[in-house]
Amino acid sequence: MEPLHVRGVRLPDEQPVDLWIRDGHVTYEPVLGATTVGTGWIVPGLVDMHCHIGLASRGETDRAATEVQALASRDTGVLLARDCGAPGDTRWLDEREDLPRVVRAGRHIARPKRYIRGVSVDVEPPALAATVADQAGRGDGWVKIVGDWIDRDAGDMTPLWPVEELRAAVSAAHAGGARVTTHVFGRQALAEALQAGFDCIEHGTGLDDELTTLMASMQVALVPTLLNVVDNFPGIADSGAEKFPAYAAQMRALWAGAPERIATAYQAGVPIYVGTDAGGVIAHGRIVDEMATLHRAGLPLDYVLGGASWRAREYLGRPGLAEGDPADLVVFDADPRLDLATLAAPTRIVLRGRVIS
Repeated sequence: MEPLHVRGVRLPDEQPVDLWIRDGHVTYEPVLGATTVGTGWIVPGLVDMHCHIGLASRGETDRAATEVQALASRDTGVLLARDCGAPGDTRWLDEREDLPRVVRAGRHIARPKRYIRGVSVDVEPPALAATVADQAGRGDGWVKIVGDWIDRDAGDMTPLWPVEELRAAVSAAHAGGARVTTHVFGRQALAEALQAGFDCIEHGTGLDDELTTLMASMQVALVPTLLNVVDNFPGIADSGAEKFPAYAAQMRALWAGAPERIATAYQAGVPIYVGTDAGGVIAHGRIVDEMATLHRAGLPLDYVLGGASWRAREYLGRPGLAEGDPADLVVFDADPRLDLATLAAPTRIVLRGRVIS
């Protein structure tokens, strides 16, 4: 591979550096003959902490559509994605040097008729722990459980699982070397997930002061996918209003309070990460839109950027820009912690030691 050179201010430590890339890896020892490919502010490759590569609104995508999704994310600087559930096998992506690295969570786990058809593995509560153990072996250290969804018999959103089954599921995931996260909208499912010992919460719109304090004390991570909540909850509520008025009212209430709840969670010390929920109704490549939505809710831009870069990588146990790390990085012509417009316009993207743009 051609040796490369980048010069600038490295984040998050704000150190002026000369960074060389040799055989696809970072080094701070000069490399003779390296080509300078960027100057500016150097950031570890961005991370989408909640997306679904290989999934569209109608189910599994074919390889061509999956590639388009991965490229759309990559071209915004997302070089690592935590895939929070996809129905098909996307391991072929790992063979492509030009596509983002993916941390998978296997398939969503839900109950029959309590999630999107054709997306999840559907089981009854007694089989939950065994299914989690199976999916732990299929993922990359993560398992995803659907915590609540509309119950048409009840006419409202309700939890899918008894708490004792959730506890057994968390134990099964941990025994299999995986962390476990959950899709939750409402308060009850969120409270029960915390009782059961989940490692991470997706969406989390049911937060209140009590649960926020508990999450902060436990240091349970939150990925709000706030763009999806803000853009789509009203339409979801409207679509079900005539037949399920209680459900529609709950979705509208969760939508109205979501930005303030996320800001309160940040202030309380809940660790928050940036995920787009791309792959359903949200298009891939919208990581900056999600960061902007979180920033408008009251989170500082430098914190948000960390939650989509160095903090996210540390949480996932993935490398940053230390000596010998894989050369996955983004270069900006100004400090990206100060301006969303800068974040939206990287001047150089380097993936696996190769210049992408």
